[in-house]
Amino acid sequence: MGVIRKSLLVMAALAAGAAAPLAQAETLSDALIAAYRNSNLLEENRALLRAADEDVASAVAALRPVINFALQSTYRNAEVANFPFPNVTTDSLSTAANLSFELTLFDFGRNALAVDAAKETVLATRESLVGVEQQVLLAAVQAYVQTRLAQEIVALRESNVRVITQELRAAKDRFEVGEITRTDVAVAESRLAAARADLAAAQGDLLVARESYKAATGAYPGNLALPPPAPGIAKTLDEAQAVALRSHPILRQAQHQVTVADLTVERAAAAMKPTLTAQAVLGMQQGGLESESVTLSLNQTLYAGGSLSALYRQALAGRDATRAGLHQTAVTVAQNVGNAWSNLLVSSASIMATELQIAAAQTAYDGMREEAKVGSRTTLDVLDAEQELLNARAAKLSAEATHYAGVYLMLQAMGLLTVEHLGLGIPTYDVTAYYNAVKSAPATSSQGRKLDRVLQAIGGGN
Repeated sequence: MGVIRKSLLVMAALAAGAAAPLAQAETLSDALIAAYRNSNLLEENRALLRAADEDVASAVAALRPVINFALQSTYRNAEVANFPFPNVTTDSLSTAANLSFELTLFDFGRNALAVDAAKETVLATRESLVGVEQQVLLAAVQAYVQTRLAQEIVALRESNVRVITQELRAAKDRFEVGEITRTDVAVAESRLAAARADLAAAQGDLLVARESYKAATGAYPGNLALPPPAPGIAKTLDEAQAVALRSHPILRQAQHQVTVADLTVERAAAAMKPTLTAQAVLGMQQGGLESESVTLSLNQTLYAGGSLSALYRQALAGRDATRAGLHQTAVTVAQNVGNAWSNLLVSSASIMATELQIAAAQTAYDGMREEAKVGSRTTLDVLDAEQELLNARAAKLSAEATHYAGVYLMLQAMGLLTVEHLGLGIPTYDVTAYYNAVKSAPATSSQGRKLDRVLQAIGGGN
């Protein structure tokens, strides 16, 4: 019952895909565009980028004055000694208002360094977003290729079932006339059962591939068109690695992180130096009494139990770690390019080998059938030859799919698997729009007109 139910599910899925008009076949570009537009992973990382943008606004705000307003009203009920007379209870209500203005005049660049570090973090987060974009597009390519491969394998298995069914029918006819034994018929029946099991497994693989396609693009596949010619890549391994080391987003992200670590060391050193602040207070009390004051404060931490020195040493260690991480990232990027290049070479060789294998297996199968007609070959020989031919065809399909997906894997390893490089022709997420709206730390809420327009544009589509 499980096999039958799985077969029915696959038939329903294929029928739904076949119902789509051939003129509206889904192309690989359609799948990539759908993946880019529907990716929750991209949305998550875009939100993280906007949060990093706000860190710049927070750092900029620290360079500006802080203005506070306080209104205080105090009611007092007290018993006052009135010797030799009885104590007197008095009530009083006092109100005071204060407006204070505080500004850091000089801090040896701590706040300015914080702004620079926040900006570098934004740049690093943008590169991280590009890396996520590559992951999303590669997943879409792999899902598209695997779904088409699964469909082709199902068709191949169905053809195999039909061929073995014919072989079984012919074996029964020959058994009836005494040309072969019951053993030959049993062999054919066994192979037919195995072919049906293989078909059920292939149909299951197709269902899995359809789920992967939906996860990658947001919808189940319809009638998938033949994939277009694979995009061009570097001509040599050295050229590919040079491009990757120059443009891969994960490497550029690591470079910005090193800059952040350098700025963190400078901030830790500046934290050991004094801070000069100014404060002005305007007060008004009940009865119209006014007061004004201006204060200059020079603050210097003389001893903090060694915590400032520990923070400085920690910053130095963090800088060393990020620099080492940058070098290791470069090694990993070059290695990934080399691995992708090797996989392409292997898959190309596999395609050529399986083509030769198919030609030889076809010749063997045709010869076995002819020889079986004159009794020089058994039914088992014919079925074995047919199975060899089937395996060769399946191997070629798999090798072709691996090679095609491998080209896009190479593009990702080089850092080029983006909407822009692929020329998909759709609007992409503007990483500067929100940053430009908040980088100056506007003193408005997120519902302000300018920010509101930016947020609507972000939420309304890419």
